[in-house]
Amino acid sequence: MCPPAMALTNDDEFQKGVKHLSENGVSKLPNKYILPVSDRPKVDKEHPNAAKSSLKLPVIDFGELQGPNRSQVLNSLSSACEEYGFFQVVNHGIPIEAIRSMIGVSTRFFGLPYEERAKYMSSDMTSPVRYGTSLNQRKDSVFCWRDFLKLVCHPLSDVLPHWPSCPMDFREVAATYARETKWLFIRITEAILESLGLWGATTEEKTEEDDEILKQFHDGSQLMVVNCFPPCPEPDLTLGMPPHSDYGFLTLLLQDEVEGLQIQYKGKWITVEPMPNSFVVNVGDHLEIFSNGRYKSVLHRVFVNPAKPRLSVASLHSLPFNCMVGPSPKLIDQVNPRRYKDTDFATFLEYISSCEPKKKNFLESRKLT
Repeated sequence: MCPPAMALTNDDEFQKGVKHLSENGVSKLPNKYILPVSDRPKVDKEHPNAAKSSLKLPVIDFGELQGPNRSQVLNSLSSACEEYGFFQVVNHGIPIEAIRSMIGVSTRFFGLPYEERAKYMSSDMTSPVRYGTSLNQRKDSVFCWRDFLKLVCHPLSDVLPHWPSCPMDFREVAATYARETKWLFIRITEAILESLGLWGATTEEKTEEDDEILKQFHDGSQLMVVNCFPPCPEPDLTLGMPPHSDYGFLTLLLQDEVEGLQIQYKGKWITVEPMPNSFVVNVGDHLEIFSNGRYKSVLHRVFVNPAKPRLSVASLHSLPFNCMVGPSPKLIDQVNPRRYKDTDFATFLEYISSCEPKKKNFLESRKLT
């Protein structure tokens, strides 16, 4: 028997998240989630589960990066970062089992009773584990149709005891996945730095300064965000996530087979086709700053659908939290003057705590006019 449809007037209900609403049989979208007409996704009426146009992102074969074709792959990587700000990585070397287990344990976490999930609710942005809803549930005037679990992943030994202990295998599976994605991030970052002319793949080309950059990334920040988008009764009125760019250096996104991710390309919203066992990688604000604007962080959003739940795991990587990020001195000259102020994670947290994060507002605030 279906649970009765909820009458929603109490603001506390929204604070409990969309999984809670969905489990209680909400059959109409509460006003709290209805976007202004100009911000709504324009969904194809004949195929409500899909947006109108889809895109196969440039594919980087990670295996080829390790072989004799490295220079061609680096060229493809460079043009993907310049033109799309996004690419897919295949043959990445992360065991399929680690990926499946992460999706599985995340699904089981969101399947726990609300009371169990709510143990991790916190408005403290620096907490090693946070369960919540929307983007910023204390600040958002209109909520988005998403619940999340955020896990600080570095240093792993310090944060692990704070992570959820239910499901019983959660910590073990998520820690393995965090280590694997960190390894992949470092390998992709080497390629990104090389594509910018800042790091040499061969020992003869490397300088101490080059190795120092990479050392900072080895010790860098890592935040894992598990996103849950339940089926939505009126998906054309809301979004799973509004248009935004990611604040870090690179984000490695694992998504299930359900469409939802869209990127802004040439002024249009294009749906990214999910590719099994691949990672979608995108340029973050820190990489745009570091590359002095050569590589662009790109607006992206998530649409939801009426029939299928969707799950994704975003792994956001950057320099250590206390590190200043600025344009690489090697990428500044008379032709390419410095385009951004230095920034750090504290500045970002201060910014998003004080206002609704919209589009690329934070990055715009770091630009030098």
